[in-house]
Amino acid sequence: MTQNPFDALGGAGGLDMNALLQQAQQMQEQLVSAQERLAEATVDGTVAGGAVTVTVNGTGELVGVVVKAGQFDGTDADDLSDLGDMIVAAYRDAKAQADALAGEALGPLAGGLGGALGGDPGDGGLAGPGRLGF
Repeated sequence: MTQNPFDALGGAGGLDMNALLQQAQQMQEQLVSAQERLAEATVDGTVAGGAVTVTVNGTGELVGVVVKAGQFDGTDADDLSDLGDMIVAAYRDAKAQADALAGEALGPLAGGLGGALGGDPGDGGLAGPGRLGF
């Protein structure tokens, strides 16, 4: 028996730990880069013909809300309730777009991981909207 148990795996068809670690480091760098690009990207969700527009970044973080002037009377409780509902709807629209963007950006990176990180190998492991916290 050799001193290093991994020596037995060497040779033809053996496990190259250095290559595996290098590949993992490259994937980590690509993932960080993709997450940085997502944080800089923005998408808009709009409802009621543009009466309310919500902007989120690619990670789903709310970065802006615009309410078109003259659309709501701030003294009417029903109008304010409707405004709240529209903001929520616009956010959901924008968040769905951000999730799709994240799936496009991260899917190829996470897809190669398969079931090794707890995902279903049939659907690409962790790939897909919302699975990496986006």
